[in-house]
Amino acid sequence: MTLRMNQSPEFTRAILGRNVLIQPQALVGLVYQEDCGPARLGDDSIVRAQAIIYGDVVIGVGFKTGHHVLIREHTQIGDYVLVGTASILDGHITIGDFVSIQSQVYIPTYTTIGSNVFIGPNATLTNDKYPLRQRHSLTLKGPIIEDHVTIGANATLLPGVRIGEGAMVAAGAVVTQDVPPWTLAMGVPARIQPLPAHLCEPNTPIFGPKDS
Repeated sequence: MTLRMNQSPEFTRAILGRNVLIQPQALVGLVYQEDCGPARLGDDSIVRAQAIIYGDVVIGVGFKTGHHVLIREHTQIGDYVLVGTASILDGHITIGDFVSIQSQVYIPTYTTIGSNVFIGPNATLTNDKYPLRQRHSLTLKGPIIEDHVTIGANATLLPGVRIGEGAMVAAGAVVTQDVPPWTLAMGVPARIQPLPAHLCEPNTPIFGPKDS
């Protein structure tokens, strides 16, 4: 176990890579149950003050958080991922490489996010179609976001929707159905439109190995 800054072995279990900075009042590897495993954090990562990362979380290299981030157990995150201030990743989530999650984003359990994805501030993803109803047949299912997707600020994605590769979700849209690859979803409820020709290109990472 490697500790940084104010990490306490009584409350945390963490295996950290090289050149990792954990700022004061942040926790990596929070022991959420007695038999949980450690959090694993790759090289050249930064966890800023008041962020909390549970045990049983695996994160690649070049990871960065804002402040007051929460990442719960059994979340797997690839390389060069940014999680912005006050965002919540509620556990059992898979995220690819070169993903930018801006401030105050909520991502529920059982969500899958590909690589080269941008999620704008205050976006809300959901996983429960009928909250507190039909509990006898409840199956939580978060959205599936494929590679090179862009999701605008304040967008809402309903449970289980699939956002196809290269698609864009406009700011404030409420997505109630699957969005085909390389299309644009906008409005409430969102309607599918052709993606403007000048936007039909892959996302370019905001940061990567050159910034390490």
